[in-house]
Order: sequence, then C-alpha cells, then structure tokens
Amino acid sequence: MEPVVKEKFFIVIRGKSRKGFCRGGIGRVEGELQNGELMAVQFCGSSNSGNSKSGGIVKKEDTYPLTRHQAQLLLFVSSTSKRLELLCNPQLFSAICELSHEDLVVVRHKKGHVPGLVKNLMQIGRNDSQEDLYMLGFEVEILDTDHNFASKKPVPPPLFSAADIVQVVPSHSVSLGVQWKEGQNHRPVSRVNSTSSIGSFGQQVNRRQPGSESIPQVPLELGSLVEVQSNSGVTVYGVIRWIGALEGKTGEWAGIELDYDVKGCSDGTYGGKRFFTCTGNKALFIPKTKCHPDSRFGSCGESVGSRTEKTPVPPFEESEDHVPPLTESEAFSLLVGKMKGIQGHFNSCYLDATLFSLFCSSLVLDRLFQKPLDIEPPTTCTLRKIINRLRRQGFVPAESVMSFRKQLGCDTFSTEEKDPEEFITVLFQKVLCIEPLLKLRSRGETFQDTYTFQIFLEKEQMCPVPTVQQLLDTSCLSSNLKFEVVPSCLMVQMPRFGSKYKMFSYIIPSVELDITDLLYNCPRECFLCGCLAEFECLQCLPDRKLHPGRIKQFCATCNTQVHNHPTRQGHSPTPLVVSTSTTPDAPMPRHTMQLFAVLCIQTSHYVSFVKCGSDPKSWLFFDSMADRCGNDQSGYNIPEVCACPELGDFLSQSEEELTCTNPSQVPELVRRLLCDSYMLLYQKNPVEPLPVSEQQQQQH
Repeated sequence: MEPVVKEKFFIVIRGKSRKGFCRGGIGRVEGELQNGELMAVQFCGSSNSGNSKSGGIVKKEDTYPLTRHQAQLLLFVSSTSKRLELLCNPQLFSAICELSHEDLVVVRHKKGHVPGLVKNLMQIGRNDSQEDLYMLGFEVEILDTDHNFASKKPVPPPLFSAADIVQVVPSHSVSLGVQWKEGQNHRPVSRVNSTSSIGSFGQQVNRRQPGSESIPQVPLELGSLVEVQSNSGVTVYGVIRWIGALEGKTGEWAGIELDYDVKGCSDGTYGGKRFFTCTGNKALFIPKTKCHPDSRFGSCGESVGSRTEKTPVPPFEESEDHVPPLTESEAFSLLVGKMKGIQGHFNSCYLDATLFSLFCSSLVLDRLFQKPLDIEPPTTCTLRKIINRLRRQGFVPAESVMSFRKQLGCDTFSTEEKDPEEFITVLFQKVLCIEPLLKLRSRGETFQDTYTFQIFLEKEQMCPVPTVQQLLDTSCLSSNLKFEVVPSCLMVQMPRFGSKYKMFSYIIPSVELDITDLLYNCPRECFLCGCLAEFECLQCLPDRKLHPGRIKQFCATCNTQVHNHPTRQGHSPTPLVVSTSTTPDAPMPRHTMQLFAVLCIQTSHYVSFVKCGSDPKSWLFFDSMADRCGNDQSGYNIPEVCACPELGDFLSQSEEELTCTNPSQVPELVRRLLCDSYMLLYQKNPVEPLPVSEQQQQQH
C-alpha cells in the first residue's frame, strides 16, 4: 500500500510573474528543488471550474501555505488582488473559514452592504479530474432590515465568494427567528452538508456569547477603534472622529467613521452641521455609551499580554534577499487596513513613521539601500529584514523595531523619543554608510555636508500662507546657500521647533520643487526676458510687483532696468557665477524634485503620508499607534494604513487656489498635513539612474 502524500497548497504573495505564476496565484506543490524553488501546478479559477493549468516554478519564500479548504475558498475569488487583501485580514478570513449554517454575515451586494444568513457551502464546477481543485462559495439568503427574507420567491439564494463577506456574526450571538426556505438550484454546484469546523487560519475571531463576560472598559477617545451593534443585530465597526454634545441631545455623543457604507448614514454632517468629513454613508452619530472597544483586537477570555505574543498576522519567514519597493497596486492591496505598516511601541513613532516614509515606495532611496558594503553591520541586516517584511507582508511587529532601536548604538534611541532628523543622520551614516545626501556651498566658498535641510528665515520675509517652494528659496537666499549638485533625495525640515512652536499656522506642500535657481554654477534664465542670467537679488524676492516668493535673477540689461525703480534703488544684486563654457543661447533645463512623503507631528506624535505610484490620488496615511488594545503595561498598539485620495485631489489644485484654502473646510487628514507638517521628502524627478560621478561619490 502506497503512503498517503499530504497535499501542499499555497498562494503567491510576492515576486514578479514567472513561468505561469503571479501574485495572488494559487497552486499545489509537486516537488521542491535544492535551491529552494517549488515545482508546482497553478489552478485557474473561473465561473465554472478550478481546473489546473500547466506546471511552473516559484520561489518558496514568495509563497504562503494554505489548507485545501482555504485554497478552494480563495480560488472562487476572481480578483487576485482581493485574494491577497483577504489573506491580509486574518481575523476575517479565519471567521469565514469557520462559517456555520445560519451564521449571520454582512455581504457586498448590489444594494450595498446587507445582512444575510449562510445557507450552504457550495462546490462550484465539475470534477473532470482528480487533479482539479473545487472552488467553494457560499449561498447566502439576503435579509431586509427587519430580518425578513428580501425575496419571497422560491429561487436559489445568490452565491457569494469569501471576498464578498465583509463581516461575520456567529449564529449564537443574535436571534433572528426565521425559517429556511428550500428552492431549486440549476447551477453547476453541489452542497457541502456542513460548513462548521472546516479549515482554520490565524487566530480565532472573538465571538461573544450572551451572558459572557463583557469587554473590559477602555477609555474611548478620538481615533479609538470601536464597534456598535445596530438594531438589526449586526455589529458595525469604525473609528471615532468626533466627540462632543449635539444640539437637542443629552449626554456625550460620538461621530464614527464606519469601515463601509451603511444606508442612512451621512458624510460627517448631523442636523445640517458638519462635525467631520468622510465619504458618504459612513458617518454614524451615536451616544458614546453605546460604543465599545473593537472586539476584533481584544478578547475577554485571554489576557492582553498573551495577545501581544500572538500578533494577528500570518507568520513570516525572514530572508535577506532584496525586496523591491511596492508598486501602486501592491501597496493598496497589501498595506491598507488595521494592523498594517509598522507597529509602534514605547515612543517609537518617530522611527516608525520615518522608516515607512523612506522605504515604502521610494525608488531613489531603494537604490542607495542596495549599495554593496564590504561588511554589512548587524543593524543593516536588521533594517533589511524590517523593509523586506513591510514590502512582502505589509506588517512589521513592534519586536522587530525595538530590536533595531537597541542596535543603533545610542541608549537614548531605545528609551526616548527622538526627532526624525536625528534618526535619519544615524540611519544613513551608521547603518547605510552613505555620505551626506546634500552638499551645500555657503557664500560661494565653504562647504556644508548634511542629510536634511532645515529651513531658517524670518517670519516677516514670508506671506502668512507660504509654500514649501517659497520657504526653500527664501531660506537659501537669506543664508547665501547653494546646492553643489542635484541631490538624489532632499528632506526639508519645516520652520518649527519641537511639538509646540510653529512659525506658520499652516504650510502648503509643493508637489514639485524646482531647484534650478538654487544650484551653484548652473546656467539660469533671466526672470524677465529668459536670457542668460548674471545677477540675483534677495531684496526682490517679496516684491509684489514681481511675483512675490519667486527667486529673481536678471541678465545685465534687465537688472539695470529693474533697479532703476525708486523702490528698488537700494537693493544689492549679487553677481552670479556663470561658467565660461556657457553660451547665452544654450538651452537651460529645469531641475525638479517630486514629493513622495511627508512627516507630520501633533502633540509629540509622528505620522506620515506616502505617495505610492504616479496617480495624483495614490496617497497613503500611516499611523503606527492609531489605537491601542489593553493598558500601558500589558497592551499593544494597533497601527493602521488608510488610503488618502482626498490629499491628491487637494494638491491637484493651482497654487492660487491652495493659498486661499481655509483649513477648517478641508478633510481632516488634509488639514492635519497642512497644519502639522514637520519634514517633506523629495526625490529626483523623473527618477533616473544616478550619474556615474554621483555613484562614485556615494560609494566613496
């Protein structure tokens, strides 16, 4: 008798398409090669079958193991990105794998998100070959808001894939008082008798029974993750965006931004008055006493300390191989959600937000990170593992970050909150062993090397609402500084000191920085006629008759004419250094840099905005401590990454429109960026291979 061979199924979670396999593809292992690669068969999910395709080869480290049941559920999900998105929500996927008859679920439907009852687990397709893999879906009876069946006709309940289920409510947690109705089924499917106890994944989802111990009371505040039970028995989840009193209502109320649209909710308004901003049908206003901490991140039957050891994410096999930056589609499918990004711990937000900003999607910094070292220090190995885990799995636990902090060589980094610029200096100098990114020439003679650029100026030099371009231009001219070469990355610190003092109430981020006029010995156009410029004037910078805020450089003729004006006769134009090889009619290209991340600080807490991709709306917001489960001694922080397309909409406006913006009338996250920006990160635009001279300089 031949021994039984245990089947090994998997899903590809990363890596480029290779021999038939791509991200989100599902396969079965046929054999393992000595170099760690798997010979496998990939399955093709469709509306009718789960037939296998021709074999292929995939790296083992690029896969995540699945049970047969999990593979069958995911195979019925036609979108590979949605498969990965579901896989990265282990609490929900675990509950879906364990769905039982008559469990109440919330599904995506043409009517929106609606409650329904699970009737059957269905096998889709015909068993043409024993090598084929059935796809599995759920028959769900749709309910109306009164817990009656939405359809009275004897028709088969609709089929839903695992990705269509957005919430699971166990059958014992709510009494529906309805009866099943049998109907005809004409689809190429067959019923599985029971859907209980089939497959497990990750942690068990928290299921409270009537009479069980209630969730420990945790103080609720702005940003807390909460759950609220609706009149229909369905629990909805969201984030508290506002707390206060409502006219005509007693007690304290909370405004909650829900995880998904719910009929009857608003976009943040109540009684015709706006309290916060979110997309339509997601804002719920409810007495604060009816809000409870989100039970998905806490359990009554286990201590908070034990949950800290069981971070609700799939296990991760560390590898020192380089993982490339996330593309736009990868970032949004892998990163968006709770327990995503880098988990914060013990005042680590300065480090978490900085690492997420630097290495999530920046191509320029990725090239610098790949620079070979003769001997790679332990801190570099640890950093590489953190970056690989972020890009491969979308989540880095706090333990990895704390280990990295302890290896930095400075005790205060592991015990106290530091400024991002201090961390960046240590990171590039001690860990990455990279020479300073900026080489500044002061007064045309002395040189300054630095990793970040601090804005220094007098408030009187600027308008009340400056742009980053205006701040950089004014600061460089006031200090008589020029960039020796175009930097591959430019990190600009805003004129503020610590978490309290801000020179400006809010600052307009420049999506593109033009540093042509800030380069030493670089040919520049006359501000007026476009000819080769020979003079520069700091006093003309704020002149309202000459486009205030723009650097003014003139050819000899225009310089004379401009400074003949009575109000400018006291100016002292500075001669520019012009290369003798530059001809007056030579083309003068512009050197620009693109914004790819912004670090913000509010009440000593750092968060970040990161752009992933070329789409103007492809912005992500990251908070390593968006919420917390448990107390300060035995709890853990819950990081969160959310899409922020409203920032892209805002930044797409003209400079005139931006400077006229009232921060109180923009979405909350946009307002946060305007008022709390601490450091803006720019990279070369467009991203091109570094010049040979610069590569040699950085490898020095």
